[in-house]
Amino acid sequence: MSISSTLALVQSLPLASIPGLDTLFSTQGIMVMLLGAYAVAMWMFLTSAPKVHTIMVSDVQLARNLYEGLLELPAADIPLHYYYNYEQTLGTAAIDPLYVTPGIGRSTINTASTPEGLWYQLKKNTQLHVIAGASMGEKNRQRHVCFDRDCLEQVLLRVQMRNVKHKIRQEKPLNFLVKDYDGNVIEMAEVSN
Repeated sequence: MSISSTLALVQSLPLASIPGLDTLFSTQGIMVMLLGAYAVAMWMFLTSAPKVHTIMVSDVQLARNLYEGLLELPAADIPLHYYYNYEQTLGTAAIDPLYVTPGIGRSTINTASTPEGLWYQLKKNTQLHVIAGASMGEKNRQRHVCFDRDCLEQVLLRVQMRNVKHKIRQEKPLNFLVKDYDGNVIEMAEVSN
């Protein structure tokens, strides 16, 4: 059979005669295809979103001096999924009052969990989000509190790479002190859940 006769035969057949094609292009079939495309698009969006670590600090300006000046972390753009605010609204219920500034109310916690704050790039697909809300430590020491050990380990690695004066006080939960250029002692504390 020649190509031209095969082409003529295919052109003469109605689409409905091809098995399964009528159900594929039915309303239900199109909806299933659209849902599948949406699922693939969401999967691609969520897997490409950077991992975000959050650190609560007692002084945002001092934190800016530490992360931008001493540790030379590059600024990062706010990830798109933070505009929808779903991660922060999940985390506000888990904030332990022991680690927040006295007198902080629910409205202050909600404003602290908005996309504002300081944003830095830790690694290729990992960002650091610095927000206010931690209480002062002992001896009025500036305090940076984090619920994620991996985050503090990355900050400690950056401190060690920059030869910044530091002292590891405790391994589990991770707790170390960093001294900045102005002589401020900053406590970096992991809060275990």
